[in-house]
Amino acid sequence: MTTTPTRHTGLSLAAGVLTGILALYIALVALGNITDFGTNQQFVRHVLAMDTTFQDDDLMWRAITSTALQDTAYVLIIAWETVAALVLIWGAWLWARRDHDRARRFSTYGLLMLLLLFGAGFIAIGGEWFAMWQSKTWNGLDAATRVFLLSGVALIVNQLPAGRRDAS
Repeated sequence: MTTTPTRHTGLSLAAGVLTGILALYIALVALGNITDFGTNQQFVRHVLAMDTTFQDDDLMWRAITSTALQDTAYVLIIAWETVAALVLIWGAWLWARRDHDRARRFSTYGLLMLLLLFGAGFIAIGGEWFAMWQSKTWNGLDAATRVFLLSGVALIVNQLPAGRRDAS
């Protein structure tokens, strides 16, 4: 017996694919940060030190120049990325298994973790508090904005109401 696919079947597929894409992305980011620790370590150090910004005395008091604190922040970022990757991988797996309620819940947790990291962490704190937007060399705002927007789209798709066919 053949059934006609409904809009909601496609919605679950879209939610699962978007979750899987972001799971893959953040897993690769975390893996890269672990296996090539020094590259983004320098990025975090320069952003927190604010050493490539306009050097405005009204802002420079915000700079964190302690390498121990900079490295602690970087390790916490990697840990957050790793946990987010695991949560999103689990969410994608649940979408593939058609366990829609749990898939939606875990995908939501993971996507919110990405929104917090890239929105609050990189865009708000890095971009504004540490004036990353002023740096021509160490400015990750474009990349952070892309991930933030894609995560937001995925979250919206994950939260759209499911139809009867989706619940099966």
